[in-house]
Amino acid sequence: MADGVGEVPKPRRARRRTRRRRARRPWRALAFAGVEVIGLATAALIGVIGVLGYCADWFAGTGWSHLLPFAGSVLGVSLVTALLLRAWLALRRWSARRVRLLPAMLAVAIAVAAGWWAQQPRFGREVTHLRTLVGGAAEAERTAIAHQVYAAYRRSDLDQLLRILERARVYEPTVLEAATTFAVDSEVLMGIGAAESSFYPRDSHDGGRGLFQITAPPHVAVAHARKRLGVERLDPLNQRHNAFVAAATLQYYLGEMRGDLFLALLAYNIGPRNGGLRSIMQQYGARDFVTIQPYLQRLPRDYPIRVLSAALAYRLWRTDGRLPHYEDGDNALRIQSVGVPGLQAGPALGSAPSTGKQATP
Repeated sequence: MADGVGEVPKPRRARRRTRRRRARRPWRALAFAGVEVIGLATAALIGVIGVLGYCADWFAGTGWSHLLPFAGSVLGVSLVTALLLRAWLALRRWSARRVRLLPAMLAVAIAVAAGWWAQQPRFGREVTHLRTLVGGAAEAERTAIAHQVYAAYRRSDLDQLLRILERARVYEPTVLEAATTFAVDSEVLMGIGAAESSFYPRDSHDGGRGLFQITAPPHVAVAHARKRLGVERLDPLNQRHNAFVAAATLQYYLGEMRGDLFLALLAYNIGPRNGGLRSIMQQYGARDFVTIQPYLQRLPRDYPIRVLSAALAYRLWRTDGRLPHYEDGDNALRIQSVGVPGLQAGPALGSAPSTGKQATP
């Protein structure tokens, strides 16, 4: 107190509110900083993936004339990232003095812009280039097969495919139920139905029956399907029974082929006769779809491509409501960004029954 004049003390409740507000400020600052870091990290990851994918495509090849420029581009990306980070810190100090929320808002805006770019077909193409670089021979084989699928879709009669998919509407719930029951890709299973019967179930001259043209399924397949359906006997002309046997078959071959979808589809088509696909691969020393393809006759060799082409058409029809022409405008890049169903399938989905059409390799 000076000159008899003193400061009026704040009420106790007001002092508590002030302390609580001050205590909350560090948490608020940490939250803003967290948003800023996440936004910048997201944008940086998308940017680095895009640039490295572009460089992987631009400098693709063998020899030092390709390796050195790519290594230099990686070093350049590191230097540019460091410079951008330094520039951001300077911008952050300037913007935070004016509006406390401004750095976090700018980081979110940058992340949103990067996310928009990541949705463009061009970015998907760069991701494919980078995956090929990182994945090595396995990813290169997968990419080559994917382009076989895109080429098959391009050559397809889209009007006929559209009629097939329109017929599929009535069977779609049944196929999706079977796929869910046996934990297989529903789009791939729809592709099998399209390739086998064009969703026009019937008895065919080679002994195939129903929607998935099942021919003499092994007892294990019958047992698994019967157990899941809760029936004593399977009726191959009951399309729900037919779809369950097909889904169980695909699940089994995915397990036998260690999750390799292409080999599983090939095994589904060849069937168990003469030891099935695994016996053929051992006989010829083949290790994957690419190395076994040349030894097979045209029908079984092209079967996985036909199935996945139909599965791709189903995905496009389901999402777009139409089948775009591959060669028109930028449709090729957009369809490639949509991807081939099943190509990103995980490890083996377990074991179950087996069957398939009896095709001779």
